[in-house]
Amino acid sequence: MTKFAERLKELREEAGLSMRQLSAKIGFTDVAIGKWEKGLQVPNIDTLNVFADFFGVSADYLLGRD
Repeated sequence: MTKFAERLKELREEAGLSMRQLSAKIGFTDVAIGKWEKGLQVPNIDTLNVFADFFGVSADYLLGRD
């Protein structure tokens, strides 16, 4: 699992959100979120920024570069 996958799942769970709830809030499908959390896909820079803004963290943090 990539650092991004780990951090995304951790942040989502800390926020008390299911994948479906998160998808409704940010506009990505729960299937896409599941693939990112499992490390099956890597988000593009725009998607990375959406997650960073939503969770109030830096893109560097999401990528494990803190």
